[in-house]
Amino acid sequence: MILTLLTDFGLSDSYVGVMKGTIAGINPALHVIDLTHQIPPQDIAMARFQLMSAYPYFPSGTVHVAVVDPGVGSSRRSIAIQCESGFLVGADNGLFSGVLSQTSAIAAVELTNSNYWRTSTPSNTFHGRDIFAPVGAHLASGVAIEELGDAIAIDTLVQLPIPEVVSTPMGVQGVVQAIDHFGNLITTIEGQHVRDRNWSVECNLKRYPGQQTYADAAPGEMIGLVGSHGWVEIAVNRGHAQAQLGLVVGSPVRVRFA
Repeated sequence: MILTLLTDFGLSDSYVGVMKGTIAGINPALHVIDLTHQIPPQDIAMARFQLMSAYPYFPSGTVHVAVVDPGVGSSRRSIAIQCESGFLVGADNGLFSGVLSQTSAIAAVELTNSNYWRTSTPSNTFHGRDIFAPVGAHLASGVAIEELGDAIAIDTLVQLPIPEVVSTPMGVQGVVQAIDHFGNLITTIEGQHVRDRNWSVECNLKRYPGQQTYADAAPGEMIGLVGSHGWVEIAVNRGHAQAQLGLVVGSPVRVRFA
């Protein structure tokens, strides 16, 4: 069985290794895959996007443990969710709302059964080690989700507020939802909106042509294109769009049709 890890812990400290050690202590046969540990600290929006982008590429039954948890130790819920093709384990802070916008949740529980924690007295600052990693390992080892805690209503799960895309006769209005390592500005506008159309992307009162590949633009030139994740993005060929434009998550972006 496969278990994935996504965190904002970075690689300078031993936190990720400690989580893997906890998992191995429960079931050393599990196949643990690192999605990323380079989420900017406390950046739930980026974690939401990265997990949503990765989720479809894993086999049915995969358990995804995601720990970007600025509310650790507070009254926020620790949860596990069963989806159509996998499981999600982490804090109920909106991180899972991207996956849940694309696949249905079947069941959800609050992680109240300490028999599946590393310890019944978990650290107030490291639920990744003491709750989420062990729960994920037990879940991936065949423990039923119902055993992990009390059932909660799916419609009570926290949703990260991402503005809806608005279609108009002239185009589509969205926002920046993530900024990747290359500085590409990934929007909430799905690629299907621009398929087989002549289009441009507009921000900061300027327009940039919609292209097929990064190489369709000259080095240093700003363009719009649909990335491998399936969303319209603003990019610079061999450059950094975010640094040049100064946009942030939530900044408005428009697609204009010719």
